[in-house]
Amino acid sequence: MSTFWSIWVSVIVLGTIFGCWWLLLATRKSQTTDTETDRTTGHSFDGIEELDNPLPKWWFYLFIATCVFSLGYLALYPGLGNFKGLLGWTSYNQWEAEVQQAEARYGELYAEFGDTPVVELAENEDAMKMGQRLFANNCSVCHGSAGRGSLGFPNLTDDDWLYGGEPENILTTLRQGRNGNMPAKGMMPNMTSDQVDQVVNYVLSFSDRAKDPEAAKAGEAVFAQACSACHGSDGKGNQAMGAPNLTDDTWLYGSTYGWIKETVMNGRQNQMPAQGERLSEDQIQILAAYVYSLSN
Repeated sequence: MSTFWSIWVSVIVLGTIFGCWWLLLATRKSQTTDTETDRTTGHSFDGIEELDNPLPKWWFYLFIATCVFSLGYLALYPGLGNFKGLLGWTSYNQWEAEVQQAEARYGELYAEFGDTPVVELAENEDAMKMGQRLFANNCSVCHGSAGRGSLGFPNLTDDDWLYGGEPENILTTLRQGRNGNMPAKGMMPNMTSDQVDQVVNYVLSFSDRAKDPEAAKAGEAVFAQACSACHGSDGKGNQAMGAPNLTDDTWLYGSTYGWIKETVMNGRQNQMPAQGERLSEDQIQILAAYVYSLSN
C-alpha cells in the first residue's frame, strides 16, 4: 500500500473513532440535566413526545469503552494503513503457527502411510479418507470436489492424462507442478486465416467431424508444420511434454470448431501449482494415492 493510501486509511479510521467519542461527549453535555426529566426536546410524532433524558450511565460508559478498546486494538494489530501493530501479528504468521500445530498433531498419522506404495495405499480405506480431505482442501477448487474438473481443469476420474496417470507421474505433478503452454498458431506464427481454418478442420477430421473435407485435406500439411512437433504426426499427443491427444473425445478447452479455432489462434497457458512446499512428503504420498484411486 502506498504512503498516500496508508495515511488516507488511517485518517478515516481514527477520524471515525474520535468522531464517535466527540459525539458521545457533545451529546452528553447538551443534556439539560443528568437525571430523568419531564422536559421534552420539542419533537413529537403521532402524539408521542421525545423526552430530554440522558443515556443511561452504563450505556454511555460502554460506548466510551468501545472507543478505548478500538484504539488499543489498532495499536496492537494491523488496521492503520501500513502500520503493522506492536505485536507484529499477520494472518500469514497465524497460518504458519496453525500449520505447525497441525503437523505436530497429525504428523504421526500421515507418517503411518508415507512409506506405503501408492497402488497399495489406494486400497486402504483409512488412508483414502485422509486423502479425500487433503484433496478437498488443496485440489477441489480447480478440479471439483469429485475430481471431474471443468473447462481448463483436467478430469482426474478418467484414463486420459496429459502427463501420465501412473503413480510416479502423479507424484511428480504434485511435487513440482506443471506449466502447460500451447503457443498461438503453434510453431507457425505467420499462419493465415485460411490455414487456421484448414488445421482446425484437419484436427476435427481425427474424429470424423470436419466441416470442410477439402480444408481438412489441405490442413494436413499445416498440421505437420505447426503442430506435429508436440502432438505427433498422428495427433495422439506426447505425455512427456503434456501435449494432449487430439484423436479422442477428451478436450480440456472444448472440442467444437469454435473452441479449437480459439485455441489455435490465441494459444493456451495453464499451471498446476507445485505442492512440494505446502505439503509434507507423507501428505503428498497419500494425496497421490487418492488421485490415483479416482481413475482406478
